[in-house]
Amino acid sequence: NFCTNFCMKQWYQRRVRGSKENIRVWVTDTSSEVLRIDVPNMTCHGVCFMQDGKSIISAWNDGKIRAFKPQSGSALYTIHDAHKQGVSAIATTSDSKRIVSGGGEGQVRVWDISPQRQEMKAAMKEHKGVVTCIKIRTNNLECVSASDDGTCIIWDLNRFVRNQIIFANTLFKAICYQPSETQLLSGGSDRKVSYWETLDGSQIREMEGSQDGSINGLDISRDGNYFISGGSSRKVKVWKYNEGEVTHIGLGHSGDITRVKICPNSNHIISVSADGAILRWKYPFPPS
Repeated sequence: NFCTNFCMKQWYQRRVRGSKENIRVWVTDTSSEVLRIDVPNMTCHGVCFMQDGKSIISAWNDGKIRAFKPQSGSALYTIHDAHKQGVSAIATTSDSKRIVSGGGEGQVRVWDISPQRQEMKAAMKEHKGVVTCIKIRTNNLECVSASDDGTCIIWDLNRFVRNQIIFANTLFKAICYQPSETQLLSGGSDRKVSYWETLDGSQIREMEGSQDGSINGLDISRDGNYFISGGSSRKVKVWKYNEGEVTHIGLGHSGDITRVKICPNSNHIISVSADGAILRWKYPFPPS
């Protein structure tokens, strides 16, 4: 199995990994597997906890969004035909009432979620390629989607229209909001890490993020002072956000890193790779 995506939830002390044919739930402290959810002959492209902790939301290559109970792994609901060319990215709002998904055909879709009904609220089509990453602002009024067509789009989640668009000569693989949400951080196939203004989409800074491979994963610390990156170079890097300087490099993966994440309490960094490995690193700075 290869590891495609993962997420963490603070109050469960769990991390969830999506891969080919299954989702696995692990205890963070002991690195032991506590739950495996099998979906034969399918590949999970994205996985996240609903913010209330009551469900695991997953994106699959057969075009379905599947929700499971985090304790038992039993199915809660399935959204059929969510995307025609597979669900490639997924995110949830902080009030647990909506899912935002991206597909292989380039659409970004918003879903209203309740225990009894899952209904598509809007479909936004401007990307020309696969949607690779989606992040939602904390106020749930805006989200950003990255695509391998070389664009990142900031969407208004009330009017369901584009607020801003970012163009670059790259296949975007990762994007995230800086904690103040006035800036975005992006990475992709051009090996660059770029800073962008959310207000007008202008570029603030561009840095060489890797010398030998694409940037596939990014995450920013809660205090906004540091960020981490990982990609085809198989290295986990820790950076100072304002200075743009690398402070630490982690070596250990034998396959391309697909995602990286700083845990909610800032004690560890988790990285996953295409060879199926999940590595837990000590976060090198004291929690703020």
